[in-house]
Amino acid sequence: MAKNSDFNRLTLNEQDYIKAIFSLTYESGEKEIGTNKLADKLNLSPGSVNLMVKKIKSKNIVNYEKYGKISLTDEGKKFAILLIRKHRLWETFLCDYLNFSWDEVHQIAEQLEHIKSEKLIDKLDEFMDFPKKDPHGSLIPSKSGNYHIEKFRLLSEIGINKVHTVASINDENEELLKYASKIGIELGSKIKIIEKRKFDNSYEVMIDDKIEQLSEIFAQNIYIK
Repeated sequence: MAKNSDFNRLTLNEQDYIKAIFSLTYESGEKEIGTNKLADKLNLSPGSVNLMVKKIKSKNIVNYEKYGKISLTDEGKKFAILLIRKHRLWETFLCDYLNFSWDEVHQIAEQLEHIKSEKLIDKLDEFMDFPKKDPHGSLIPSKSGNYHIEKFRLLSEIGINKVHTVASINDENEELLKYASKIGIELGSKIKIIEKRKFDNSYEVMIDDKIEQLSEIFAQNIYIK
């Protein structure tokens, strides 16, 4: 795991870039990405992104050449995993101990993940008895930096009339999480596609014992096992 003293030399903006690059590469199965893809992820102009990538390259965080692709160095990956660890521990604490709903915690954890105290994060982990997953079903990296991406299938990828279990849900879309709660989808829910409609790519599904209609976008953000 990256040392907190090294991590603290990064600005909050630089930390956000590192986590975005990690999400678009390691977590998505890509070795490297272009500036435009990173700009889309951060909702910034390619020019602004290019300047920041050059800056963090000087700190040995990214591999990048002008007009080339972007990837994280080994040090950059360690920093990203530390950020993810903090973020998911805070999400878990907010949900399990402060009674926030799972659609409320992502934005708050985005702020709390920048807290510098390593001792606080370790105590938080210990207080919660070292949770393995966050409220959305994603793995929480260990203190030592052990972390891997679980390979689940998207709901949109499965066939009809087979029952699957909801394993994880994209936590970056607050409205999606609110809608999931409204129709009764939670981790562990049993879900079966009854029909896929070709004209609009929508779905008729059974969630536990209830029939619902889902959009293609929704189905592309639910992970099943």
